Amino acid sequence: MKKNDFIIMLGWISSGFLFAIGMCMVLLPEWGVELQGAILGGVGIISALAVFLAKRKMAGKALWIWNTRIVVISLFGFVSAIVFGLGMIMTMVWGMMTLGIILGFVGVLMLAALLPMVKGFEE
Repeated sequence: MKKNDFIIMLGWISSGFLFAIGMCMVLLPEWGVELQGAILGGVGIISALAVFLAKRKMAGKALWIWNTRIVVISLFGFVSAIVFGLGMIMTMVWGMMTLGIILGFVGVLMLAALLPMVKGFEE
């Protein structure tokens, strides 16, 4: 394993850990640290973006490429994650079990649809 790959892997792990702990803090009202969890989750998202940009820079690629396809796929991924998260919140926090599971499943299907959107189909 190259040093660059190892550093990027550590960055992904740490940003994912920060995001996951932040979301646990937000979704478990018994802890009473919703605001701190939201901040920690935001730090995890920002650090993941920084790791992504660092990976592109280390690979010698342009930091960001803007075209309509990438913007549409990114927006679809964002909406998919929001739908999935809303389903989780409805199930875990608001007590709306059936509707939350259905909405969470729709979010999972939307997230699964991202793979063919990004990679395409091969014959």
